[in-house]
Amino acid sequence: MLKLIYRSFNLICGILLFAQFCAGQEGRETNIDNYVRSEMLAQHIPGLSLAVMENGKIDLAKGYGLANVELQVPVTPETVFESGSVGKQFTAIAVRMLVEDGKVGLDDQLTKFFTNAPDSWTNVTIRGLLSHTGGFSDYPKDFDLFRDYTEDELLKRLEAIPLAFPPGEKWSYSNLGYMTLGILIHKLSGEFYGDVLQKRIFRPLGMKTARIVGEEDIVPNRAAGYRLVDGELKNQQWFSRTMNMTADGGCILLSVLDMARWDAALYTTNLLKKSSLDEMWTRVKLNGGKTVDYGFGWEVWEYQGHRVIQHGGHWQGFSAIICRYPDDKLTVVAFANLAHSDQGIIAHHIAALYNPQLAPR
Repeated sequence: MLKLIYRSFNLICGILLFAQFCAGQEGRETNIDNYVRSEMLAQHIPGLSLAVMENGKIDLAKGYGLANVELQVPVTPETVFESGSVGKQFTAIAVRMLVEDGKVGLDDQLTKFFTNAPDSWTNVTIRGLLSHTGGFSDYPKDFDLFRDYTEDELLKRLEAIPLAFPPGEKWSYSNLGYMTLGILIHKLSGEFYGDVLQKRIFRPLGMKTARIVGEEDIVPNRAAGYRLVDGELKNQQWFSRTMNMTADGGCILLSVLDMARWDAALYTTNLLKKSSLDEMWTRVKLNGGKTVDYGFGWEVWEYQGHRVIQHGGHWQGFSAIICRYPDDKLTVVAFANLAHSDQGIIAHHIAALYNPQLAPR
């Protein structure tokens, strides 16, 4: 009889604890919904897809607003957005895979692979391009984003742009550096860099809707991109086919469900050795010994004692971010279909709803 009473007591306690847990979960989700909708209203964001992962597993995946304003199609977790520079982390992983394959070294100079490169590239290393310390500038004002280039033409255009500073002397964000890495991946692997991503990352991880942008392709659940012009919503501007296929990141189509699989893989050694991953998430050191808050394709910093590994991106009508808090086993991904909207503020606020220690000051 006592055993029966004890078991009944345990069952009741379990039910009460589960009810409290569910109430807490529902309360947090309501707070997230209210916050996201208010921030979308403030920023005039048409549609947003959100995923929160704990311990590499999805805790929340939701869509808000419209994926296509003209057709009134709602956003869902399956909606596909353009990655912007979030895609740089895939380029960086692909390069690091080639390092593990023995095809290239991080401290190899570019002139080892590009024999017609200018003398100024002599001290530019693979490490320098991955960490934005190689001296490359960003797009100059006369760079035509609406023109189609062959890969050889694009390389000649890159080689003609002077370095902004001596390699290793400072940090300066450079899309051109990552564009060059994409050409290098092709040269070393014999395959277009997007095909390398499919073969070695997307398909093995089950990232079923991840792919390179193709304007002419029929892509199920693709969101339309938008921009604000004098406060009025307009359709995105499409750049050339070439500029939508370079390795600086903007050319990748993804859903937050794809990013959840990506996040889970980064807790494992399925893609790279642990030492390789750790190096990607280590602050880069400049020539003078100073470190900057960037690794290889990731921003790396600390907030109130918690490590943060993140990267955002903006490209032709879309904004995106992935924020990983590895010590807390927490990740927030937010994709939106409005150019230059701020997904960082949204992701960090939501992280704080999961862990109050991450609350912005």
